[in-house]
Formats: sequence, structure tokens, C-alpha cells
Amino acid sequence: MTYGQIGQLAGSPRGARQVVRILHSSSKKHQLPWHRVINAKGEIGIKADGAAEHQRILLESEGILLTNRNTIDLQAYRHHPEIF
Repeated sequence: MTYGQIGQLAGSPRGARQVVRILHSSSKKHQLPWHRVINAKGEIGIKADGAAEHQRILLESEGILLTNRNTIDLQAYRHHPEIF
């Protein structure tokens, strides 16, 4: 999923930045699968030292193929949750 998708599902269509903040501050405490969230271009958006590589390793361990530029094919991997 992308940060924007999560924002939309939470009722905030322009809430991608808030999603980034929440994942950054709460993932470890609440064991959120932060590594499964990418930006709208299909890129790993983390710029911190080592964090992008860590996310890449976690995604690849789940069978996600990334390019050498840390991008994924959104057509192939984007999650579309059912909304009830």
C-alpha cells in the first residue's frame, strides 16, 4: 500500500504525511508492518541511513521484487483492501 492509500482509507485523502509520521513514531511500539508501505511512485521513500536497505531486505524476504533503484511495480504489488 502507499501512504496516500492509507490516508484515504482513514478518511483523510491528503493525509499521506500524517501516515508517515504515525508509522515513524508508532511502528516499533505497536509492531506495525511499516516496511510494506511505500510512496505513490512505488519507491522506498525512507532517506535515513540504512533504513531504505532494511526496508528493501524486509520486502524481498516477503517475495517482493525491487529494481536497483528501490522501486516496485505498483500494478503487481499494490494492495487493494475490501471496504465494507
